[in-house]
Amino acid sequence: MSMMKTLERSQAGSVLLEALIGILIFSLGILSMVALGATAVNVQADAQYRTEAMNLAERILSQIWTGVDRTQETINGVVMSVVSASSLNNYQHFSNGDNCVFTGSASTMPAVVDWVATLMPTDKPSPLPGSTAGRQQIKVVPANNNQVSITICWQTPSDNKVRHYTLVSYVN
Repeated sequence: MSMMKTLERSQAGSVLLEALIGILIFSLGILSMVALGATAVNVQADAQYRTEAMNLAERILSQIWTGVDRTQETINGVVMSVVSASSLNNYQHFSNGDNCVFTGSASTMPAVVDWVATLMPTDKPSPLPGSTAGRQQIKVVPANNNQVSITICWQTPSDNKVRHYTLVSYVN
């Protein structure tokens, strides 16, 4: 009989302890699910900004493609359309520098001015937070087969680093 009482005393409170451990494990699971949800929201917002930057880069590239002056030249007996390097150079916008710290002059081409204005609208929130005219770059290298490099930079308030998207294409 004394053996039974000793066994009962050693197990006293074990059900309560098991219940507390179960509640702790359940609570940690719930907290992990909440953290996972918050991370998913941040990743989705980041993907949205990258998609918006890609669309903006594609938009100005298509305007460069259609707006650049071309001349007809005969090369080896074949009439070809040739891009005017001086016309292409007019699209440059803060063409020096890197890592979203650009220098140089702003483009005065209406297409570029309008494009920069879409990044900083006055009547609605910017499609890319923290974007400024100086954080956008259009770099043209006519000597490299009319290479055009478009870099768009932005920074969200919760981000400690500047994000960027770069599109490189050739205008022929």
